[in-house]
Amino acid sequence: MPLYEHVLLARQDVTSQQVETMIDTYKGVIEQNGGRLEKIEMWGVKSLAYRIKKNRKAHFALLNIDAPPAAIAEMERQMQISEDVLRFMTVRVEDLDSEPSAMMQKRDRDDRKDRERGRRRDDDGFGGGGGGGFGGGDRPDRGDRGGDRPERTFGGEA
Repeated sequence: MPLYEHVLLARQDVTSQQVETMIDTYKGVIEQNGGRLEKIEMWGVKSLAYRIKKNRKAHFALLNIDAPPAAIAEMERQMQISEDVLRFMTVRVEDLDSEPSAMMQKRDRDDRKDRERGRRRDDDGFGGGGGGGFGGGDRPDRGDRGGDRPERTFGGEA
């Protein structure tokens, strides 16, 4: 049977449990038509690049599917009917990756960095706050920069 990767975007105002219920429904459609889901990854709520049906955020999910084309067509038909599904995309692939996707690896990497620093991640994704810079935290005092530097004034006089 052909192999597919399917990404689903659901409305932000539905709960994670409702998204899981929707995915279980689509899983049932796939299994009724002779296919199976190899892997399901919930990527969580993420910001969208632009508004889709008046939504700025969405629940993202990845499904790795091993099913005949008729099963995919029926699942997509039901997704088009659902008001909770904003967008979806199905791509046929040669083989399914059993390892975590790039999105899940990124999340693990970000969580690991935050634990090492001992602080939680802010909404902007740059770690700690303060200072207005990217690194956060206080900068050490530079001390006397002294030396033979002439004093500068403005207006042409030295």
